[in-house]
Amino acid sequence: MSKIIIHNDTDMSDIEAMWYILDVMREGRVSNFDKQYCYATRWSDGTVVLAGLNKNSDRFVVYKEVVYKEGEND
Repeated sequence: MSKIIIHNDTDMSDIEAMWYILDVMREGRVSNFDKQYCYATRWSDGTVVLAGLNKNSDRFVVYKEVVYKEGEND
């Protein structure tokens, strides 16, 4: 049996974050010689899912990318 660990570092609901993780999982284990899910996946809305592999679990971190436009915050 395996475990999935999820860190939702966004203001979105856990259900919404799960949809992004499910999208990554559907693509299968494509990183680390097909041993783990894609290291990093980014969507056009700025959502990023990072995937890591622990000894007995898969770990996912969901966060929103911060994009600074030139001229902002100067």
